[in-house]
This record gives sequence, structure tokens and C-alpha cells, in this order.
Amino acid sequence: MKKFKNIVVVCLLAFVTLVSGCQSNAESAQVVIYSNADEEAIEIMKKALDSNGFEGEYIIQAFGTSELGGKLLAEGNNIEADVVTMSSFYLDSAQDTSTMFKDLEFDVNTLDEVPSYYAPITAQEGAIIINTEMMKEEGLTTPTSLKDLAKPEYKGYISVTDISSSSTAWLLIQGLITEYGEEEAKEILRGIYDNAGDHIEESGSAPLKKARAGEVAIGFGLRHQAVADKEAGLPIDYVDPSEGTFYLTEGISVVDKGEDTNPKAMEMAECIINEGRKDLLDFYPMALYEGEESSEDVSNVKKFKEHLTVDLLEQHQKLSEESK
Repeated sequence: MKKFKNIVVVCLLAFVTLVSGCQSNAESAQVVIYSNADEEAIEIMKKALDSNGFEGEYIIQAFGTSELGGKLLAEGNNIEADVVTMSSFYLDSAQDTSTMFKDLEFDVNTLDEVPSYYAPITAQEGAIIINTEMMKEEGLTTPTSLKDLAKPEYKGYISVTDISSSSTAWLLIQGLITEYGEEEAKEILRGIYDNAGDHIEESGSAPLKKARAGEVAIGFGLRHQAVADKEAGLPIDYVDPSEGTFYLTEGISVVDKGEDTNPKAMEMAECIINEGRKDLLDFYPMALYEGEESSEDVSNVKKFKEHLTVDLLEQHQKLSEESK
């Protein structure tokens, strides 16, 4: 009987040790962050985390928007990530499909109402980008509208992105549809694509890089990147199109894995928002939270009339394909 009791005690101790070890491993496991953010934003997120006690406790994996969006919709709660930073329209669609994100456990005092499961990190604005030296050398007039990009004088001088691979192109298409309606927007897109030729890019930053390198004189890309180049003294300038400056927001969410949810995931999401937004505002000038001020005067900012979803993106991708 005594021997039996000893065996029971040993088994209980082993069980407690095993459970404690599992809990310890869960608490010490690195938080996996999946992100579609630009390099600038990722560096700011790392700085915020490292400066506030989380250095070495996380891994950030970068993805293209379409690739990460596909993973969210296909994998739902089974995704490896604990935290996701992503275009808000993908977060909305993923939540509608899988209810995969937890409600945030910290205050999100935004200027516009947002869902309870994400906090906006940045707003990405579109703009016409020009290489000032090349424009002068080639005797080109500066375009003032998106519609101008379809003018024959710009044939061979333009680079734009393909909406099938980059959401940056959606900013251009939203502007055209808002101002001219879908049918005329398709006609204008045909002219733009014809002018771009082989310079229809997969990456949102490619038009700027080609303008920077002098491969093209004009591009449509992300406004904040052109601003940074101009401030760095490069022969790059930007134009806010007359149709309006449209934008996409990116947000941060915590994946709901039930009992397997990493307890540090919510803490890191809060840290990125509370400690990172000030630096992010230097690169992405649109104010998103109460008490913030835009670091630049962005003219004629507009929001698309319909709620942005993956389904709407697919409709506009089809419109784009019909214009090629």
C-alpha cells in the first residue's frame, strides 16, 4: 500500500511538472507577427517593441498584401501568426469569414469609428510621382489629374501598379471610378495601361523606384515614399490628383486562438499603437487618433463611397483586366 501511494505521489508530481512546463513554454514562446507593412513601418514597430521590454520576444515576418490576405482567408484561426498588421479591408473580410480576431483589450481613441478587433496603424495615400529632371529633359508637362495619365504625350513615360498584385493600384482606380463612373474609368485605364506598356508593376513601390532611377518620368504610387525622396534631395516630386487623394488604412489585430493565445500578443499590439504612432506619423502624415495632427497638408482627401472589402477589390480587379 505504501509503495502504491509513493507511485501516485510521483505521478502527480510529474503531471504538475509537465503542466507547469507547458504553461512556462506558452508564456515564453515568441510572438509571431505577420505584416504587409513597408520597411519603414516595420522598423518603427521593432523600435517600439524593443524599447519597451519586448526585445527578443517576437518574430516579424513580412508578406505582400495579396499573399498575406490569401493566408488570412484560407487559414483563419489556424494561421501561425499571433498578431497581424494588414490592410483593414482584409482584416474585415477575414473576421467576417472566420471570426478569427480577439476584441482589443486597450483603448483605441480613433477619429473615425473602427471595429473592436483592430486598431489602425497607418493610412497609405496615393499620388502622382514625377522625376523632375526627366520631365524637363523630355519637355513633358506636369499632369494634374489621374485622367491626364492617359494622354498620348506620356506614352512610354509612365509606370503604374497592377491591382491584381498590389493594393496601391486600387487608390488610382478608386479615384477614377469616383470621378468618372465605371465605364469612363475603364476607358481612361486603357489609355494609362497603353502608356505604361511594360511598366505595369507588381510592387506598390516599383513606380517610384523606376522614376527614381530615371526609367520613367511619371508614376502612380505611395505618397509618403515620394515625400521622403523629395526631402532627401532626390529629383522626385509628387502631385495630389484633382480627382482626390484616396487612402487605405492598415490595422493591427490579435489572432484568437482560445487557450493557446499567446498572452503577450495583446500587450505587443498595444505597445505598437501607444509607442509607435508618433514615429509612424512622421512617415504616414494622416492623423488617425484623437490628439494627433497631420504632419503634412494633404489636399482633397477622399474616402471611397462604398465600404472596402475583398469582394469589392475583386470587382475592381475584373474592371482593370477588362481595360488591358
